[in-house]
Amino acid sequence: MTVSPVIRQRRIPIDVKVFLFVNAGGRCEFDGCNKYLLRHHLTKTEGNYADMAHIVGFSKGGPRGGHASRPEDIHEPRNLMLVCRDCHKLIDDAPETYSVTTLKEYKRRHEKRIHHVTGLGPDMKTAVVQLKANIGSHAVEIPASQVTEAVAPRYPKSIPGTLIDLTGINVENEAYYRTAAQEIKRRVARIYEPEMEVIVTRHVSLFALAPIPLLVYLGSQLSNKIPVDPYQRHRNPEGWTWKRKGVPVDYEFRLLRAGKDRKKVALTLSMSGTIHLEDLPGAISSGFHVYEITLKGKTPNPGFLNLREDLARFGEIYRQALRIIQANHGTLKELHLFLAVPAPVAVFCGKELFPKVDPDLLVYDFDKARGGYSFALKIERSDES
Repeated sequence: MTVSPVIRQRRIPIDVKVFLFVNAGGRCEFDGCNKYLLRHHLTKTEGNYADMAHIVGFSKGGPRGGHASRPEDIHEPRNLMLVCRDCHKLIDDAPETYSVTTLKEYKRRHEKRIHHVTGLGPDMKTAVVQLKANIGSHAVEIPASQVTEAVAPRYPKSIPGTLIDLTGINVENEAYYRTAAQEIKRRVARIYEPEMEVIVTRHVSLFALAPIPLLVYLGSQLSNKIPVDPYQRHRNPEGWTWKRKGVPVDYEFRLLRAGKDRKKVALTLSMSGTIHLEDLPGAISSGFHVYEITLKGKTPNPGFLNLREDLARFGEIYRQALRIIQANHGTLKELHLFLAVPAPVAVFCGKELFPKVDPDLLVYDFDKARGGYSFALKIERSDES
């Protein structure tokens, strides 16, 4: 058998180019970039704006060129990455940082995702809705790659989807919560208008990070006629994808303190942290009955919510708690709500209330300066869309 000579020219065969473009989906394979390379990002002019970078360098003296895994055919598809020109310069200027192993992993993950996404049917589309607000002094950006990974096997109708951005509202203003709630109400109403993504897909994937009272209010505005999947921000590893393995969380509902007035009721949710009776404001006097939902057999902690099932189980006990409160206290006009919970739980608290059945919610927020809770927002059942 005659062995083909090693290719020494820089020209990459056309079939290899086609193969690479298809596998990369026409997008930059550098981890997190994902730039579309067949249209100029600014002018939208169609064209080929891609580079084909060698993982093991074309020449032995080039970036990563002396690696032990150097293939006989330097232009084989496994040794090429489709990248934008900025990322090409970056990886070749810093070959010690962007090693052969690192670049192969970038390529593997990108092409695996493209293969998965392009294999999905049209019935798996979802409308992404993001709520972003300042928490403390900054807002968290959600990378598009994390959104795409989290919603799989569905895929986004568009990225970033509908963005409800509250970062321009002054958090120091006394009217902050009222102003932010009005903006949420206005923007959520728009997503349910005809021909909007939510109506087309009939499914919502929700990514929300905001102060707790606003998350509860957001939930109160979401329609129960279209399914909503809320996502949780995880820190280990960083991302928004629900875990697929783990032991589900159990919850318990109990009376913390019996009060003197049957019509005065407060509910605390001690999950991300513990809410003590002494943390409650003076207005929640001895006349109030105080109930609690907390983790069963576990200390409240910020990382407890990992599985979709954990959220579903919370929904069950939350609805059960509201019915027990109703049985014990009759028709309540107001329920005072104190939350130490992850974002999806807060959204659920607003979404799962029923007009003419459940009371208005008086939602409190933790005030670090005062070391306790203060009233933030009233959510009236007539506000539900």
